[in-house]
Amino acid sequence: DDNNTTGRFLDQQFSLEDIRLEGGADAAAATMALAERGVSLMIVDLPADALLKAADAGAARKLLFFNVGALDDRLREEDCRANVIHTAPTRSMLADALAQYLVWKQWRRWLLVVGSHAEDTLYGEALRRSAKRFGARIVQEKVFEDTGGARRTDSGVVQIQRQLPVFTQGAPAYDVLVAADESEVFAAYLPYWTWDPRPVAGSAGLVPTSWDGAHDQWGAVQLQDRFMRIFSRRMTARDMQAWTAARMIGESASRTRSADPKAMLDFLAGPDFALAAFKGQRLTLRDWNLQLRQPILLSDGRTIVSVSPQEGFLHQVSELDTLGFDRPESRCRLK
Repeated sequence: DDNNTTGRFLDQQFSLEDIRLEGGADAAAATMALAERGVSLMIVDLPADALLKAADAGAARKLLFFNVGALDDRLREEDCRANVIHTAPTRSMLADALAQYLVWKQWRRWLLVVGSHAEDTLYGEALRRSAKRFGARIVQEKVFEDTGGARRTDSGVVQIQRQLPVFTQGAPAYDVLVAADESEVFAAYLPYWTWDPRPVAGSAGLVPTSWDGAHDQWGAVQLQDRFMRIFSRRMTARDMQAWTAARMIGESASRTRSADPKAMLDFLAGPDFALAAFKGQRLTLRDWNLQLRQPILLSDGRTIVSVSPQEGFLHQVSELDTLGFDRPESRCRLK
């Protein structure tokens, strides 16, 4: 709607087609099928490997992709692609945003609990990097093994109330428990059940995110209300990442007066692009890996506790580049 409002004055019209892939479907084949129909701009929510297959398949057809779901740092580093723009933040950006706040609060001693799934491991690696980067100390690490079981059965609360305190008992003195649980197996059960009365952050408690339904600053309540009226639910981080991608398409099309993917990419990666996205400052693109710079919200599920980057974390180009891998650290060679 936002794009078409502006587009009417420029004789441009935008339409969105929703294509769902069943589990195991060939993302590359689906991409080429769309390309045959003349589609050249794709907002994609795919796992990392499927996204790479789609991007590589679309490279010869000059397709431009917007990644709105995959958090993997490798997609912006060693596996980066010149035809993939990322509106989803990376795990390192989320971890750095959380670490800055915890360090600002002087909660420098962390008990790190990591799940047993691959995504949990990746988030755990990002949190370790952030702790080292900003001067926090991980006093102990624990792995929470996913053994299955029904935590929501009649006896589930009783089991949790007995097991979680024991799991966290005996840890060295710590200020905050930081959980890496992207698989949503255990982190939700940590607040109020730890042996020592300590705050929880990461995958539960204080959660870093690109968006939250509780966010109402900088005019965000207008977008939240519109989304609620249309979809009858709160706007999630993934919704916002998709909205941002759509707005980037609209902004670049109107500014370049073109629907050519290369012209749009050149504008988006250039110095003249900046997007207002209800987050307190305009968003721009990192030209070295096509990751969108953006503030990260810190939410407890009911309110926005803070927004990173935090005051005092300085950068010579943009304070937003204190979140995630910076240009000198980057292993990306766009291809």
